[in-house]
Amino acid sequence: MLEVNDLHAYYGKSHILNGVNFSMKEGEVVALLGRNGVGRSTTVKAIMGEVPPQGSIRFRGEEIAGLPNHRIARKGLGYVPENRDIFPTLSVRQNLELGIKNTRRPGKWKVEQFLEMFPNLAQRADSPAGVLSGGEKQMLTISRTLMGDPELIMIDEPTEGLAPLIVKQIGELISEIARAGVSILLVEQKLSIAMDISHRVLVMGHGQIVFEGTPQELRADEAIRKEWLEV
Repeated sequence: MLEVNDLHAYYGKSHILNGVNFSMKEGEVVALLGRNGVGRSTTVKAIMGEVPPQGSIRFRGEEIAGLPNHRIARKGLGYVPENRDIFPTLSVRQNLELGIKNTRRPGKWKVEQFLEMFPNLAQRADSPAGVLSGGEKQMLTISRTLMGDPELIMIDEPTEGLAPLIVKQIGELISEIARAGVSILLVEQKLSIAMDISHRVLVMGHGQIVFEGTPQELRADEAIRKEWLEV
């Protein structure tokens, strides 16, 4: 479904990605792990066209590297950024409706579905989204991205700075996305969540993939965890 080959990316003169290689199958949940600053967020930004990529990025066999991000989104990729971008002066409901890419063909996700799933959002459905808490904004951002009916969604640090109860809710939403058949590339700092819901894990170090395997294989590889994950 997604094939990334020899991916490089730069911020100015800083070489961030040094030849990233991985692939994803349809319906697969893959966690992208690693310490801060190793290139995880840059990887998803490069795939989405937020950062100029060098190398090959193929989605369903079609080369998408270098395409504008709105065209990448229309091909079926969704992206939930770490900074929880919302439109603060628009209502929660309006934010969700803005995620719809094709108003003539209803998708599998509906506004009322998310309002039912998250009572906090339902209570503020007609309030400006700027009044939401950090956790509620995260729920809204993920939900809005799903309104566009992506075939693969990339979620960057969804539980960062959130209370344990909200973290649990976000984890349940990600599991629900997976059950609906949407492929997920998850950038996550909390190993427990990433390991529980992923089919495969990728570990990054120095702008490259240094480990690829199942959660069970990573749990068994103490050397990899010590060198690339543990503080």
